[in-house]
Amino acid sequence: MGDDYVGLLAAAMAAMGSPGPATVGATATAAAFGLRRALPYLLGSTAGTVSVLIAVATGLGPLLSGEVGPVPLRRILLSACVVYLFWLSWRIASAPPPALQTADARAPSFVSGVILGVTNPKAYAALAAVVAGHWPAGAASLSGRVLLVSTLAVLALAIHVAWASAGAAASQALRQPRISRAVNVTLALVLAGSSVPLVIDALV
Repeated sequence: MGDDYVGLLAAAMAAMGSPGPATVGATATAAAFGLRRALPYLLGSTAGTVSVLIAVATGLGPLLSGEVGPVPLRRILLSACVVYLFWLSWRIASAPPPALQTADARAPSFVSGVILGVTNPKAYAALAAVVAGHWPAGAASLSGRVLLVSTLAVLALAIHVAWASAGAAASQALRQPRISRAVNVTLALVLAGSSVPLVIDALV
């Protein structure tokens, strides 16, 4: 693998792995519901992130982020993401501590993860920068793009699982219901707080 591919993977890891709505959402969901119950949400969030990557790699990023065209799609995405982040924060803050959850406790679904992935403006901006600055010339063919996007999809899933594992581990270490509840509420507030830059961006 050439230096250009290594550079792309390193840039993609930094972009997708940095704290943001997707990674904090993965951590908070696993902390509130456990890693196993959070898995559908993690797969959905990964699928949403990969969808954004495909859109950016095929040149649709500017259209979907509202940089061109008459429809303010960027503001629509911002608004949808903010609303969803507050809903997810409420689900996490109000979830019973894992030790008190019943077998039918419902974590956010696969579809919920996809919604966050495709409405997350940070993903469009970060992945657009990665593609513009690091996309290898050797990946111009269809087969090259498919292979590279598949590799980045695996990387995105690994990053989601890593953040979720940290949240699940913290939840297991803090088994007392009151402390576990405090952790859930704190993570929910952090997740809701990640929407503040989006709100400011939408108003500008």
